[in-house]
Amino acid sequence: MPDTFNARLKHYCQLKNNRLCIGLDLDPDRLKARDADTIEVLEKFGRAVVEATIEFTPVYKLNMAFYERHGSPGYALMERLIRFIGTRAITIADGKRGDIGNTGRQYAKAVFHTLGADALTVSPYMGKDSILPFIADAARGAFVLGLTSNSGAEDIQLRKCDGTPVFMKVAVLARSLNRLQNVGLVVGATKPQQMQTLSEVTKGLSWLIPGIGAQGGDLEMSLKTGNAYGTGIVNISRGILYAGDGSIEAVREAALEYTMQIRKFL
Repeated sequence: MPDTFNARLKHYCQLKNNRLCIGLDLDPDRLKARDADTIEVLEKFGRAVVEATIEFTPVYKLNMAFYERHGSPGYALMERLIRFIGTRAITIADGKRGDIGNTGRQYAKAVFHTLGADALTVSPYMGKDSILPFIADAARGAFVLGLTSNSGAEDIQLRKCDGTPVFMKVAVLARSLNRLQNVGLVVGATKPQQMQTLSEVTKGLSWLIPGIGAQGGDLEMSLKTGNAYGTGIVNISRGILYAGDGSIEAVREAALEYTMQIRKFL
C-alpha cells in the first residue's frame, strides 16, 4: 500500500477502476423508513449502502453535519461507519475545518485519530497555518476549499486580489503545501471555465469534485479535467442515496450507473 494520501487515493481508484465518491449524507427527512430519525435506522441504512456499493466504490464522504445534528450518538455513528468501511475504501470527513495552532491540531486528532477518517475538507480562509495541522501526516489528506459549487462562491472566491482571482491564489498555496503529497483541492463541477484554468496550476493535487447530479455539473468534463494531472473524484450524494424508490437495490443501481458512465469517460 502506498504511503502518502494522494498515492493511496490513486491506488484505490485504479484498483476499482472508478472515480466515484459516494456522499453518506444520512438525512432522516429524505429516508422513507419509519422512525428514520433514529440512530439505529440511520446506521442500518448507511451500512447497507456501503455493503451494496463497496465492491466498485473507492471513496466515501461523510458530511459531518448530518451526524453532529444528533449529538454524541451521531458522532459515535460516524466512528462506527468509518470503522465499518475500514481499509476497503478511502473515507473523507467533510467538516470544512480550519484553525491555527493547537486548535487545528486538536481538530486533526479528532478527525484522523478519534474518527479514523483518511482525509478532511479544510477551509483556507485563515491562511497556510490553518492548513498545516491537517497535513503533518503524509498518510492523511486535506482537501482545501478552492472553488466550490455553490452560487455564493462568487462573493469571495471569484473576486480578484492584485488581478488574480482568490480561488487561484488558494490553488497556488495548496500546491506549495503539497510537499508530503497529501493535499487536494475542492473544485466544483458547476464552474467549468474556471476548472480548466485550475487544471495546470494544480498539477499533482487530488481533486474532490462536488456539483454533479442535483447541482447540474457536467460529469464528462469534470472527470477529464480533474484527472488530467492528478486524481479527480466526483462526489454524488442525493443522486445515489435517494434514487428511485429509496430501496438499497435502487441505491446500488444508481451507483452502478454513475460507475459505468465514469469508466466510459475515463
